[in-house]
Amino acid sequence: MNRPPNMQQIMRQAQQMQEQLMAAQAELAEMTFEGTAGGGVVKATVRGSNELIAVEIAPDVMDPSEPEMLQDLVVAAVNGAMRAASEAAESQMGGLAGGLGGLGGLLG
Repeated sequence: MNRPPNMQQIMRQAQQMQEQLMAAQAELAEMTFEGTAGGGVVKATVRGSNELIAVEIAPDVMDPSEPEMLQDLVVAAVNGAMRAASEAAESQMGGLAGGLGGLGGLLG
């Protein structure tokens, strides 16, 4: 016969998970991620908090007669950096979510 989970133990585990989650979020917010486009002629850097902090553009790609090309390269570089940040967050948070199974089965 299974004993019901100890509520104090469950509360302690939930508190620990919350603390770990907050620490992981703070760590991610400080990390930086890069995305490039056009073979590296445009580079974007974002923080894990999804804040764009830098865009670098090689001077030779700045063609006034083709602004759309540069715009597309900037968008692609920013999207690549955001995707890298998102993947890192999923990876880090996914490991924490795996620990939820230890909460006595109350969450699922």
